[in-house]
Amino acid sequence: MTGGLELGDVYGATIERIKAQDGDRSRLGMAALMWISHAERPLRADELCHALAVQLGSMDFDASNIPSMSTLVSCCQGLITVDKEASTVRLIHFTLQEYLSTHRDIFSGPHSAMAEICLTYLNSKQVQDIWTVPSPGIQNAPFLEYCSVYWGVHAKRDLSDYARSLALELLKAPYGQISTELLLAQVKDFPLWRFHTPSPFSGLHCASFFGIVEVVSGLIEMGCYDINEKDFLGGGPLGWAARNGHEAAVRVLLGQGNANPGKPDGRGRTPLSFAAQHGHEKIVEILLEREEVSPDKPDIWGQTPLSFAAQHGHEKVVEILLEQEEVSPDKPGIWGQTALSDAARNGHEGVVKILLGQEEVNPVKPDDEGRTPLSFAAQYGHEEVVKILLEREEVNPDKPNNDGRTPLSFAALSGHEGVVKILLEREEVNPDKPDGWGQTPLSDAARDGHEGVVKILLGREEVNPDKPDNDGRTPLSFAAENGQEEVVKILLEREEVTPEKPDRWGLTPLSYAVQGRRERVVALLRSRKAVAPSTI
Repeated sequence: MTGGLELGDVYGATIERIKAQDGDRSRLGMAALMWISHAERPLRADELCHALAVQLGSMDFDASNIPSMSTLVSCCQGLITVDKEASTVRLIHFTLQEYLSTHRDIFSGPHSAMAEICLTYLNSKQVQDIWTVPSPGIQNAPFLEYCSVYWGVHAKRDLSDYARSLALELLKAPYGQISTELLLAQVKDFPLWRFHTPSPFSGLHCASFFGIVEVVSGLIEMGCYDINEKDFLGGGPLGWAARNGHEAAVRVLLGQGNANPGKPDGRGRTPLSFAAQHGHEKIVEILLEREEVSPDKPDIWGQTPLSFAAQHGHEKVVEILLEQEEVSPDKPGIWGQTALSDAARNGHEGVVKILLGQEEVNPVKPDDEGRTPLSFAAQYGHEEVVKILLEREEVNPDKPNNDGRTPLSFAALSGHEGVVKILLEREEVNPDKPDGWGQTPLSDAARDGHEGVVKILLGREEVNPDKPDNDGRTPLSFAAENGQEEVVKILLEREEVTPEKPDRWGLTPLSYAVQGRRERVVALLRSRKAVAPSTI
């Protein structure tokens, strides 16, 4: 487009003006553009200003070098702006990001340069001193969080010799506790409750976490660490490399004669289980080549590599593991849950089909609470998985769990109209079947205000819209208590519904609405002639 070309010309001319500025203004302007356009997340103003104050080669961070934000905006000739609402610095328009991404010659080695700056900052005396304080305040080091979390990301993308030497300098000593906390706080499913104690996370663990092969190899050659050294969770560097999918780092670590790839951490998690959980197919294959690795080893909760792969929908990993003779495809965890239940709960149709193709897999195997794969799929609204399971003759679509709850009641409780319709197509399904407390699918749907499900169920002749549970509470009572106005309206349209019907404690739907201060529901109930104020 002509307009796009013209805009590109404007950006190009502006960048040339930035480069032509006198003194330090040219460096500041281009460095600011580099950071904003290549950072792993939006930078706050104070983070950017501190980044630009770092002097490579200096182990002292000089606060007098920190530029003001107004200076940076001026140096960038209007190409950056401060987003006051988000407190971050951004480029003036998304088209500038596109321009900078397509004109890669504007910045020379941006990721290696950013890694060098982050590592220089982390190696500075000021930051090192912060790490020695038991409960430090990092408000004076706003750049610390970004450096701790992302230095390795930039270094892995482009590692200069200088960045490597800085990384080895940083990691050959015990890795900073503050930096570790900041790094691991970003990790999904990380057990933070286990972390707030002085626990080890070595430089080799950190290098393996980022998967920087040159640094991993350098630390090993320097003899700084034991290859199997335990971290705060009892796991080794290999576990972090496998978890994060760093194939080359895994190979380097496995290449050490004393590496133990089958060793579990304190939770029983092995490198294989981490690789399987995160879908790293090649690493799974590499680990399975080792005799020390047990492909079916459960953790302390009974979850195997197969159950982790199934739970997260990694079909290829599931297939790889099922090729191993030692793997039991129907092995339950400590609560009786199987890989099929895990896959059904999370709606992974492909994995469900693969597992159902295994003769050993029982499609109706309940967990310790009597929950079947079908009930999990129904509860979470996975219609296609429900259909797949219902194709199996062994599957009873009306099988209750230990509390008497059927797949239909789970679907009704969660408001999954599509699943409710699918289940109601089966003759075996009783749409009015009470659970152990005498509550029906209609009561479950009414309680949580699922109008669509309520209407579907009321369309069935077998459903009693006024059926009380073991305590005498009706669907109307539950809807009234929770202020489900639309459901109350729907139920009141039915002649069979008795709005003044008391439960075992003598409380009526109106009583519950009054107690819960559900004024609009109170008005609806009082509008029915059968309800008198005396029933309150």
